[in-house]
Amino acid sequence: MLQIARKILIIDDEAYVLSLLSSKFRQVGDDVLTAVDGQEGLEIARRESPHLIISDYQMPVLNGLDLAQRLKADPTTARIPVLMLTARGHRLEADDVSRTNIRCVLPKPFSTRELLSKVEQLVGAPQRCAL
Repeated sequence: MLQIARKILIIDDEAYVLSLLSSKFRQVGDDVLTAVDGQEGLEIARRESPHLIISDYQMPVLNGLDLAQRLKADPTTARIPVLMLTARGHRLEADDVSRTNIRCVLPKPFSTRELLSKVEQLVGAPQRCAL
């Protein structure tokens, strides 16, 4: 059987978070793309069509909410679910989220086990198929 990896785009301006999450998702067989700000993430999403985007909220150039709104407005990325990571104490308003594909918000610091579980809920496990 051949494993078909999920393609996950991780966008965060903290190198440690990018490294940690990239490593965790690669360990479970995912194809991981990374970006250090929302603008770079938007360009990668348009070009690569990931199955899921995990994005930090507070980033330079283009924040996570603006990114999610632009993704929703673009027909090529409008259906990609977004899991948003936020700093402790920061809240997203329901009205803002309703204009995006944000499907889950997790506060930082987060448990990688909880994050992996949320990803499973949003896009399922990597699928297997016969050759």
